[in-house]
Formats: sequence, structure tokens, C-alpha cells
Amino acid sequence: MDGLQQRGSMSRPIEKVAIVGAGNMGSGIAQKTAQERFDVQMVDREEKWVERGQKIISEFLSEAVDRRIFSESQVEDIKGRITGVIGVENVAPDTDLVIEAVFEDFDIKSAVFHTLDASCGEKTILASNTSSLSVNDLSQATARPDRFVGLHFFYHPAKNRLVEVIPSNDSSEDTVARVVQYCKQLGKVVIVCKDRPGFVVNRFFVPWLNEACLLMEEGVGTPAQIDAVACEAFSIGMGPFALMNLTGPPIALHSTDYLAEQLDTPRYTGAQNLRDLVEADVKWEIGDDYACDKEAATVIRERLLGTVFAVAAQIVEEEICSMEDVDRGAKVGLRWAVGPFELMNEVGVSEAHRMAAQYTALHSRDDGFNLPDFLGTKAETGQPWVFEFVDAEIRGTIATVNINRPEAMNALNETVVGQLGAVMDALNQDNSVDTIVLEGAGKAFVAGADVKFFVDRLDGNEFPKIYDFTAEGHAVFEKIENSPKTTIALTTGLALGGGLELALACDYRVGTRRTQFRFPETSIGIYPGLGGTQRTAKICGLPAARWAVLAGNWIGPQEAADLGLLTHFVDPADVDSTVEMIASTGKPIEKYAGHPARLTDAVKSAIAFYSDENVKAILGGKNPVTPVDEAYAGRQMKQISRTAPIALRMASELIDIAGKSELSDGLDKELEHLEAIFATKDAYEGLSALIQGRRPSYTNE
Repeated sequence: MDGLQQRGSMSRPIEKVAIVGAGNMGSGIAQKTAQERFDVQMVDREEKWVERGQKIISEFLSEAVDRRIFSESQVEDIKGRITGVIGVENVAPDTDLVIEAVFEDFDIKSAVFHTLDASCGEKTILASNTSSLSVNDLSQATARPDRFVGLHFFYHPAKNRLVEVIPSNDSSEDTVARVVQYCKQLGKVVIVCKDRPGFVVNRFFVPWLNEACLLMEEGVGTPAQIDAVACEAFSIGMGPFALMNLTGPPIALHSTDYLAEQLDTPRYTGAQNLRDLVEADVKWEIGDDYACDKEAATVIRERLLGTVFAVAAQIVEEEICSMEDVDRGAKVGLRWAVGPFELMNEVGVSEAHRMAAQYTALHSRDDGFNLPDFLGTKAETGQPWVFEFVDAEIRGTIATVNINRPEAMNALNETVVGQLGAVMDALNQDNSVDTIVLEGAGKAFVAGADVKFFVDRLDGNEFPKIYDFTAEGHAVFEKIENSPKTTIALTTGLALGGGLELALACDYRVGTRRTQFRFPETSIGIYPGLGGTQRTAKICGLPAARWAVLAGNWIGPQEAADLGLLTHFVDPADVDSTVEMIASTGKPIEKYAGHPARLTDAVKSAIAFYSDENVKAILGGKNPVTPVDEAYAGRQMKQISRTAPIALRMASELIDIAGKSELSDGLDKELEHLEAIFATKDAYEGLSALIQGRRPSYTNE
């Protein structure tokens, strides 16, 4: 079946982790791992280095407290999960995963792995955090090449969401699967790629940096001019010289020299001005002379774009990863607004090919740098690249559908919805599959629909396209709702608006402590139009649905489980076993209970406040008469006051319909009311305000 991969089963997940090397990178990986509630050993050869790592973490977390990211108690919990260990030989034998994060030196890393081989149990997986060294070569320095993998965390690992996972030729499928799962538990966007110099991101990013140095060396532009043109061409906030100053010019020089040597590409050899800068131990003087003439700007723009286009094409031709992952690496790892292949679409693939060909011509004949033929073939078609954002992987009888658009938090757009529908059609017809699991890449399951799509259609007076998109969403969700397979949503992250509606179409919803649900629609001038008013009410009853939908309350994992919106609230390490248990159980006897799963005090308050007799008062902006805790009532009315009145009323009416209609009839009503809600001024105001990052001002029109 096209687009589907068959895999074997996976053994138990990683739970105990050790990080060897307490420098900036190692301490950052240890911190992020502890933040996600793993117990971590932070290892270095001397006590002073371990203490330095602990100090780096403390300072970073103190800053996070100042920025209100963590509370003091959370910081103490994080630090309490990190144990300092002196000496690599003292890593606990039962550690599941050891990540080496020492100097980028093959001999030093090899010595660490020799010691780990002797001190760790036979089941321990060893990983090297490297940005340049050959993973295959490193794997041969261990006695367990099948339980070895390369990792490339991006700095700072507690902030940057990208990680490249690089299997060696001998890495077992189970090893790779377990390490990928660990990275996902850290909330990382994972790119699994082939072991080639530079892997994915550095393969095109480092030559881009060096090309900027060559442009300066040739007198085409100053650092300020080159940075300014680069920022405009790539829609980025910092140009190559500013970025080198931030990360350190020596790193850029080492990386580009390494690529030149490994790929036998002399043009990648560090520019002389970069080499002189590093020798002098100074940074680039950028200045503020940003303006340059049109001719120079064109040369700078096309050289830098051509570099990225040509190298990105090589990455795909060498099957290091897909073009989607190349773009993902740029957007998540480098924080570019668009990736190389999306940039090609923006400038036109034929223009992109021309720029790439001109860059290729700059290489000497004995350089060995070749432009892949497929780029020219694509240019001749005059068609843009088409990206795949939904794929499926089959392990035994369980198919996992991955919505892989993490740079947009997997937001639903026309492409994603269409591809999801096609994958569901294929899986529903596959007799080898009995269970379908839906998950999202990165920290979100699905963070709603693409709001810009709605605003753009309204600006163009194209409501029928909004209707068609929503109707298609209903059709795809129906394929999930009525699937002959058992369907499971892994909501181990944010599920907002349309994402929560997608999850509710599944038979089961598995969540962890990272799970966060919310229906934000009434606060942005619309109502949940993909089944949110109907399925929520049929799962947990009308009053609880009003609490969730009308006020747009944030719903944590325990509240979601109490309401029945989550069917399974488990520890991250138990997700896979829970999926296997559900698969063996099959489809639920009763998906729609019509009442909360547990009547906790919080649930009782929600039901009492949003009871049938209180609805009229709430919609009128008045505190209901039914006695409820005054502080609770105040919080709910404050939430209600931030919603659009028309959207609030229509959502309430649709929830009422759910109480007296079949699901299919209620879903039809959501579609019937769609034009009325999108025709309001408040809908346009709310959607526009969300894009613009401001608070909306509603006029009840």
C-alpha cells in the first residue's frame, strides 16, 4: 500500500537515562530530560564539571522562573530528578539509554563508549550527540553496534524542538524506535535521517554560512548588507553573520571544513576571512550599513538561495531524508519561516533551478559537486512541489497515522484534511489492520484549523470554500467515526479546537500529563464546527459540554479523564502498552455515555453552573441563581465575557440540539449554521485578532 510502512513490534520504553558530559549541551539535554520527568544521571569525569553543569541548569531554570515558565516548586522537582555522577564507569548498569555529549572528537568519544560498554548492562542503548562525526564509525567503537544510534540535538536543547536521529548501519529497529519514542516524550520534532556528513540541517546551513563569507571576501557586500538581504530572502530574523556571532565563528569554521573534507568539496573549505577571524579570536563587525545597490542585492540573494536549493536537492537525491523533513529541519531547527522546497515554490521551481545551477557552476570541475537531475526535471513541468503531511506506519495489526506538520502545530488545512482522508480510506480497506492510532508530530496533537485560511477566504468573499473545507472535514471525521477498525487518538500534547474534534471522532483517546484540551472558538467569534458541539455533549452530557465549549475552559488531563473526554490517562512510558491493550479489547461497547466518567467536585461545579435552568442567565451575561461557589461563578462569567455573543448563543443552541438528536442530524446542523456565523462581523474580528495577536472587540453583529 502506497505511503504505508510495515514495522515490527517494539519492546519496553526508555525510562532511565544518563547524559555523559555536563557542558552546555550535555547539561541542556539533562535538564530537558528531567523536565519531562525522567530520572537523569548527569555524568562527568570530575566533581567540578558536574557542579558546573548543575550550576548551568540552576541559572537557566531561575531565568525560567523569572519569566513565569516554571514555579519555584517545579524547578526544585526538576533539579531533584538530576543526580550528579562522577566518572563514566559509575553509570548505573540498569540505565536504559546513555547519551554521550562530550567534545566533538572521535577518540574522546570512543574512549567514553569503551568505558560504557564495560559498565552498562547488555540492554543499555548507547547514543552519541554529534553534529558532524560519522555515526557508523562511532558505532564500531562500541561492543553493541546494534544498540547504538546517533543524535543531533540543536542548541539550546531545552528550547529548540528539533532532534535528528541517525541510525548506524547496524542499529536495530527496536533501538531506533525506542530512541525516537524517548525524543518524542521530550516534545521534540524528530527527523530520522541517513548517516551522511552534516546529516540534514547542517548539510545546507553550513555551506550557506560559508557562502556568505565568500560573498563578503569577494567584495559583493558587507556583513550588514549580506545579513539584510538574507533576512529578506529567507524571511528570517538574523542573517548569517549575526548567527555566526551568536553560536561562535569557530563552530562555523570547524563545520564547514569538516564538510569540505568529508564530501570532497573544496568550495566548502572555510573562507579565508572566517579563518582569519577565528585565529584572531574575535567576532564579525556587522555595523549598520544595510543598504546596497540592486545589482549587489540580486547577487547576494541568488547566491544564498542557490546554495540552499542545490544542497537541499542533494539531500533528497541521496535519500538522507524526505523533502518534507528538509523543510521541517529548517523551520523547526533554524526557525526559518519556510523551508528550502517551500522557498522553491515561492520563487518558482524553474527560477530555483536556475539559481541552483548558477551556484553549481561556481564549483571547480574537480569539486565533485553535482546538481541532481530531478530538480531540472521538476522545473520543466512548471509545477510546484507537493508535500505529504500525513503518513502511516504499520506494526503488526496496528497502524499509526502521523500528522506531521509540527512547524504549524499540525494545524488542519485543506492539504492535511485531504491526505488524512486518503490514508483513512486505505487503512479502512486493509484487512491486515485492526487498529488505527492517530498522533501528531511535536508538542501538539493538532492545534485546531488553520485560521489564516478562514480570514483569507472571508477577505476574498469566498465563503463557499470555507463550507467545502468544513464539509470535507466532516466527511473525513466520519471515516474515523464509522471505521470498522478500532480508532485511537494519542492526545499526548495540545489538542485545540478542530484537533480536539478530531480526537473525539475516535473510539478512544489516550492522554498523558502533557495533554491539554480546549475549545477556543467562541472567544474567536465562531463555534466548533467539526463536531465539537455534538460529540462533546454526547460523551459527557450537556452541562459539561457547555462548560467546555461555551466558556472555552482549559481542560487538563485529569479533568479530561473525569469528563470522559480522555478514555485513558496514563504515564508516558505506558502509552504503547495501553495502545496494545486497547487493540486487544476492540471497539467500545458504548462510546457516548452522555454523562461524565467521574463526578469529582470540579465536575459537579461545572454541571451545576451550566445546568439547563442557568443557560438563559449565562447567555445574558448574568450570574445564575442556582447557588455555586462565588469565586467559581466569577471565573466562569469572566470567561464568558470574553466570547462573541452570537457565537456563544449559536454554540449553546447546537449543544441543545445534541441532547435531542441523532449524531448525524446534529452534525448536519453544525454545517447548516456555518454561513450564518461566518457572515457576522464578530467572526471576522475574532479570527483577525487571533492572527494579529490582539484582544478582539465584539459588537454583537
